[in-house]
Amino acid sequence: MNLNTTPANCHPKRRARLQNKSAAILAGLILLNALAEAQSFVTPKLPEIPAGIFNVTHYGAVGDGVATDTAAIQAAINAAAAAGGGTVEIPAGIYLSGPIQMASRINLRVQGTLQMLPLGKYPGGTTDPVNFISGAGLHDLAISGSGTIDGQGAPWWPYAKTKGANRPRMIALSACERLLIEDVRLKNSPMFHIAISGKSSHVTVRGVTIRAPASTDPVGPSHNTDACDVKGQHILIENCDVSVGDDNFTCGGDTSDVLITNCAYGYGHGVSIGSYTRGGVSNITVINCTFNHTDTGIRIKTDRDRGGFVHDLSYKNLRMTKVGCPILIYASYQAKEREYRNLTKLTAEIAASYPAAPVTSLTPIYRDIVFSNLTATVEDGGRAGLIWGLPEMAVTNVLLQNVNITADRPFGIYDAQGVRLVDCKITTPEGVNQLSCTNTHVTITPP
Repeated sequence: MNLNTTPANCHPKRRARLQNKSAAILAGLILLNALAEAQSFVTPKLPEIPAGIFNVTHYGAVGDGVATDTAAIQAAINAAAAAGGGTVEIPAGIYLSGPIQMASRINLRVQGTLQMLPLGKYPGGTTDPVNFISGAGLHDLAISGSGTIDGQGAPWWPYAKTKGANRPRMIALSACERLLIEDVRLKNSPMFHIAISGKSSHVTVRGVTIRAPASTDPVGPSHNTDACDVKGQHILIENCDVSVGDDNFTCGGDTSDVLITNCAYGYGHGVSIGSYTRGGVSNITVINCTFNHTDTGIRIKTDRDRGGFVHDLSYKNLRMTKVGCPILIYASYQAKEREYRNLTKLTAEIAASYPAAPVTSLTPIYRDIVFSNLTATVEDGGRAGLIWGLPEMAVTNVLLQNVNITADRPFGIYDAQGVRLVDCKITTPEGVNQLSCTNTHVTITPP
């Protein structure tokens, strides 16, 4: 069947070409096979922790929710480190603490509640607070247990809009190797819950529950409470349950070999890449995950002053319910003009007016992206999706296969080449697969 451009299938200004069914299927299979070969995931190495137990109550911790136990917890960590490593046990009780420094070969096992000191007592306040659980250049490190780490973040969140104010991260680790965060419940961090940066490698986050109010919560919105920000190589995120006020997961440049699987995402800004992608992001797989009332399902964002080569991304077997936008890929994150920032109402005409710029070493490049077996319903007034490159650098080689989305606004494809829709059903009030396009090359093979 030859599906050439017709008014029923295309916006009159979209300049898209629709090719025959066999060619589209063949191209899709070739791309899937290529990505399967590129994304040979390497399972992260787990930390090796010696057998000794260092209970914080043996070092003076009280755990009554009143006394400050910072010194006792740090003493237990220091003793374990001096012994060559071991498990620092936080038993039943509520242990109030200020910032603590981790060490190599330590498992911080939380069985009770580890609670950050409240804003009024936290060292540094909003001027210069130290991150709560921190470390740099460490190896063989774990944070585990069936207990809770509570950030008592509500008094901190309004300072997100205060110029010059700072907030601590709950877990902040940099340039570490062989990390495991397992089973604990994290809630109400003043800012990011998990922030792993630098040249970290072999990172596993599994079975973790993370909670903070949505950024749109009418009573106590939490701002910038990202659940899991991880930068590095060989990263596994699995079996996590997340609902927060910002990115459910995000990574920036210098990140590769990431697998996110069997996670449930609620409120938040989605599974994201960016906004800084300098150094490149590659070989990311997100599979068998659910999204419920998430602002965005999959979001890839950057801009001309922070871009890199983002490629070989695979999103498979995803179910989304009442999300704001299932798929959002764009390279104008810092655009100042209102018409370019309102992505829900962005039209082909508006996108076509976006000014071009010279290509530089920081020009964003998006290439080789697959979405397969994705089903989504979109909140009232939302759009089915958006893939928006730059006039000087199109998004290239994107496959949507067996993607079924129901939304009020169309899927926009702007400044993109080599986009293939195979066996997709994108339903809007205008009909099925009624795309909005400009400066694109799209092929559609209907179900």
